[in-house]
Amino acid sequence: MENKSADWDPRSEAVLKDQLATYDDMRRRCPVATSRYGYTSLFRHADVMHVLMDHETYSNAVSRFPSVPNGMDPPEHTAYRRLIEPYFEPQQMEAFAPVCREVAVRLVQALPEQADVELMADFAQIFALQIQCAWLGWPVELHEPLRLWTLKNQAATLARDEAAMSAVALEFDGYIKDLLTARRNAGSAAPDDVTTRLLRDQALGRPLTDDEIVSILRNWTVGELGTIAASIGILVHYLAGHAALQQQLREQPALLPAAIDEILRIHAPLVMNRRVTTREVTLGERTLAAGTRLALIWASANRDEAVFGDPDEFRLDREPQLNLLYGAGIHVCPGAPLARLELRVVMEELLGRTRRMALLADQQPVKAFFPASGFSSLPLHIEKAENATPHG
Repeated sequence: MENKSADWDPRSEAVLKDQLATYDDMRRRCPVATSRYGYTSLFRHADVMHVLMDHETYSNAVSRFPSVPNGMDPPEHTAYRRLIEPYFEPQQMEAFAPVCREVAVRLVQALPEQADVELMADFAQIFALQIQCAWLGWPVELHEPLRLWTLKNQAATLARDEAAMSAVALEFDGYIKDLLTARRNAGSAAPDDVTTRLLRDQALGRPLTDDEIVSILRNWTVGELGTIAASIGILVHYLAGHAALQQQLREQPALLPAAIDEILRIHAPLVMNRRVTTREVTLGERTLAAGTRLALIWASANRDEAVFGDPDEFRLDREPQLNLLYGAGIHVCPGAPLARLELRVVMEELLGRTRRMALLADQQPVKAFFPASGFSSLPLHIEKAENATPHG
C-alpha cells in the first residue's frame, strides 16, 4: 500500500540519478522518513545500530516466504543460526580457497589482452554465479538456468510484481528439490559438498526438511549472486577512477581486505534491509506504532558524518566494528567470511593479472536501480600484465 504523503520516494527519477547523494541529503534533512511504499527508512548510523542491537523490539520476521534463519527471531533463530555458522568457519573457507582461486584465475584469463569490456555481464555476474555454484557443489549445467532465474528475480523485484516473485521463488524451489532428490538417490555416492551436508545435517536433532533446506539455499544464493556481482563492479569502478590506489594494491595486496571493506563502505553493494517494530517506539523524534515496517539504509548509515567524518574519504585505518557492510548484532551476515574470501581472491587476480583498468571517456557506467546498488553496466578498458603476479 502506497503512502501518498511520504517524505521521500526511493524509486523516483531524482533518487535513482544519484542514490548516494540522496541518502546523504536524507540523513541530514529527514533521518527517519516515510516512503510511498509503506516503509519508514532509517538513514543515520546510530538509529540503524540501535535497531540491530534490539531484536526484541525490531523483528526480522518480515518476509511473506519462509526465511531460514534471516526472517526469524530468537529462540527459533538461535537454533538455525547455530546450524549454519559451521559452514562458514575458517577451516571451511581454507578448504574452499583453492577452488575460489581456480574460478577467479580462469575468468580473468578469459578476458581479452587489451580491450574494452562490459565488466558486469562479461565478468562480475559470471564470477558470482560460478563461485556460488562451486561452493554449493552445483553442476555446471545449472549455470545458465540460474543466470536466467537471477534476471527474472531482479525484474520481478524491480516491478514489485508479487505474482512474478512467487513464480520465481517456486522455480528456484524446483531446482533445489531436484538436486536434493539426486543426492538422496545417490546415497553414499552423493558428492561431499555443502548441499549434501545440509541434507545430512542433524544439528537440530533431526534432518532438515526440504522446505528448510530450500529456504536456507535461497537466502544464500539470492544474497550472494546479487551482492558479489555488485561488489565487484563497485570495487573495479572505484579503482579504475583512482589509478594510484589501484597500483598500490597491485604492489601491496595485503592491503586488499581493508581496502575492499572501505570502498564498499563508501558505496554499499546492498542498499537496505528490513525490520518491523513489535511495540510503539520513538526514533529521531518520530513515534512509530507497533507493526511499523522499517528499511535500514545501509548505504546511508555507512556514510554517516557523525561516525566517519567525510564519507567519501578513503582510509585504511577505520574501526572495523563501525562498518555495517555485513550488519551487526545477532543477525550479522553469517556468510561474511565467504564473501570476504571471494572478493579478496577475485581482486587479487584482477589486479595481479592486469597492469591497467580504466573507465571509458565515451561510455558511461549505468547505475543499478533501487533496491539494487552498484552498476547494471560498467564499460571498462583492461590491459593485461605481460607477467601476471601469482597468488595463493
